[in-house]
Amino acid sequence: MKRHPVVLAAGVFDLLHLGHVKFLEEAKRAGGESAQLIVVVARDRTVENRKGERPVISENQRRALVEALEVVDEAVLGYEEFDISKVVERIAPDVIVLGHDQRGIGEAVRTFISDNRLKIKIVRIGQFSEDELNSSSEIKKKIVELYRRRS
Repeated sequence: MKRHPVVLAAGVFDLLHLGHVKFLEEAKRAGGESAQLIVVVARDRTVENRKGERPVISENQRRALVEALEVVDEAVLGYEEFDISKVVERIAPDVIVLGHDQRGIGEAVRTFISDNRLKIKIVRIGQFSEDELNSSSEIKKKIVELYRRRS
């Protein structure tokens, strides 16, 4: 039986928005026809350690929301401490997809794949539009701005 290509995408996915959906649609396409998309959703503590603040939506809810998307075959919570070797071992991807804003992680992924001579394709997905609300951070800023005007 032929194995379907496995595509790995990862992110925080706080305040799920259209940019997330488009990213995941492109991620699945990167694996070709019949690809299986597995999404690793960052843990609350990991986000806090990397970005200095906790997500608005809890990790379990973010994972459930991502998994509810038709394009996603499975969503799993990541590790508390980012470790690309554990993720690759667990998921065994053929393709790893990186978002336009995942620079630091991208370098770690490339180094790991190169150092271990793995045959994993890396695909970077560009930003979809210049729409100011195409990121969770911008959505949060807009909410605060609108709230302050009304107070």
